[in-house]
Amino acid sequence: MKFIISGGGICGLMMAIVLEKKGYDVAVYEAATAIKAVGAGLVLSTNAIKALQSIGIEKTVLAKANLLDHFDVVLANGELLMATDAKKLSKRYDAIGNATIHRADLHQILIALLRDKVAFYTGKRGVKVQQANNGVTLTFKDGTSARGDYLIACDGINSAIRQQLLPKSLPRYAGYTCWRAIVQHDGQFKDKYATETWGKNGRFGVVPLTDNRTYWFACLNTPQVRDPRMKAFTVADLTACFKDYHAPIPQLLALTTEKNLLWNDIEDIRPLQQLAFNRILLAGDAGHATTPNMGQGACQAIEDAAVLANCLNQSETIVKDFKAFEKIRLPRTTKIVNTSWTVGQLAQLTNPILTTFRNFAVKMTPQRVNEKQMDYLFDVEF
Repeated sequence: MKFIISGGGICGLMMAIVLEKKGYDVAVYEAATAIKAVGAGLVLSTNAIKALQSIGIEKTVLAKANLLDHFDVVLANGELLMATDAKKLSKRYDAIGNATIHRADLHQILIALLRDKVAFYTGKRGVKVQQANNGVTLTFKDGTSARGDYLIACDGINSAIRQQLLPKSLPRYAGYTCWRAIVQHDGQFKDKYATETWGKNGRFGVVPLTDNRTYWFACLNTPQVRDPRMKAFTVADLTACFKDYHAPIPQLLALTTEKNLLWNDIEDIRPLQQLAFNRILLAGDAGHATTPNMGQGACQAIEDAAVLANCLNQSETIVKDFKAFEKIRLPRTTKIVNTSWTVGQLAQLTNPILTTFRNFAVKMTPQRVNEKQMDYLFDVEF
């Protein structure tokens, strides 16, 4: 029995790992013409670590990760709004939480786990799918095609497969745009302490990685999608925006080069009502793309793989296993997409009256209440 996977990112590779472990024939088709060390940093929270553990690759991934002690939300002057003690969370949920890793490092780890086990093709962008009673055919942009018994679409927020199945499921712009970069330094910045800063000029995140690397992101409101002004922004423009923010924000920008700067608008897709379409399954950003405000994009892709591993062979057909996956995943991913959207709208507030009220409410919320609100996200088993 053969599974074909459209998309060779984190979700596609995770799916390939669990399918190969189950003994299936797997082929992965990636749109990029070459696998390069690109991307920024990401956080693997407790739920993702639990999912990796259930798949059996937790230690391999964590060997390349940085384990944080704190992840705090602060104001532009450095004043604390909300503290997150990662060690306390780990104890509460009996699992490591807030591990940071370079996306490229995670990608290389997953590829290494699949080497010589799974066929991996580059330069193959899936554009059309056809399914029959006995299989699925995926056609690529170059005119070639691949056939398998089942297809898992992991081809991202702009998934051609999802848009063929659900034509109205287009990306939804969140109202703000984002720059990202990873800078190399000499160890002068804290390596266990991450922050997200909310200020009138925009939002700025600082996330330490391994090997004296720090990942940062900056978000600015703009009503226009693909705003030419934002596209033209340089490191100097960002430095001017955030020059009055607390250390180490100006220092990180000073270390940033133009070639390391990544820019994209923040988008998601409205929660879907369906993920399983007979022999086709939507997963990762193709099925539940979320804004990054809760750091759950990659985490939910990893969860997808863990849940699929548990669903496979639990009924008489894979089609029914796909429906079981859908039943488990949709309520959870819907809540995360909606919550992340709301968090982003609050974090991007610039109106002085509204931000004053927001900051007061966040400060006055007891820590135990914040922790309780996160139970649905982290108190999960696979």
